[in-house]
Amino acid sequence: MLHQRGYIAACDGNLSVRLNRNQVLVTPTGMSKGSMKSSDLVIVDMAGRKLKGRRDVTSEIGMHLLIYRMRPDVNGIVHAHPRTATGFAAAGIALDQPLACEVVIGLGQIPLAPYGTPGTPELARTLEPLVPQYDAVLMANHGVVTYGVDLQSAYMKMETVEHFAQIALITHILGRQQLLDGAELDKLIAARDKYLAVNSAAPMPVHSPNGNGNDGTCRQKSSTFTDESRDRESTLLRS
Repeated sequence: MLHQRGYIAACDGNLSVRLNRNQVLVTPTGMSKGSMKSSDLVIVDMAGRKLKGRRDVTSEIGMHLLIYRMRPDVNGIVHAHPRTATGFAAAGIALDQPLACEVVIGLGQIPLAPYGTPGTPELARTLEPLVPQYDAVLMANHGVVTYGVDLQSAYMKMETVEHFAQIALITHILGRQQLLDGAELDKLIAARDKYLAVNSAAPMPVHSPNGNGNDGTCRQKSSTFTDESRDRESTLLRS
């Protein structure tokens, strides 16, 4: 489904499932997930050593193993490059504004990890401070990683991140964001316990006390964004 939805292209992305305390099932490197078969999957130990499989393990296995070590509750991980969310990551913008109640309940907020070179220990180190509290992280100039109690949960969180990124993008284009206030956030915290599928410990977004949550910076960026969009539309119309 990642390939069908355009969340990955070519050989991008990787997925894994924790089989037991010592083994992880993971996608191979250098292969399109759209044409992958179950026989292409690889089993590794918690040190990343291949135990079974005819293909080579993904070069980003270190990121997966870090998350499994730090989060005993996690049994499935998805790493992908969905267009809109990755655009925010490439722009250096976290998805941490309380714009949609469902996202606040399910994920709290989606922070931005600093850039780390893919396939190196540097990548895992940039994620390490964020993994304990968050279930979804934007990776600067790279993509998104989500994780949950199983692979389906991790995938659904990836869908949520991309959907929310599209909503956030529209608010930037419109030049205005109407954020949930502090009282509404308190209600959403209380509501978390009512949702059986929600087990995130992520902190809620911080509400700014100036009424609508904006500090002026967002409005300025949104205005610039809108002006640039209008300029592009004018150019297209002239051509």
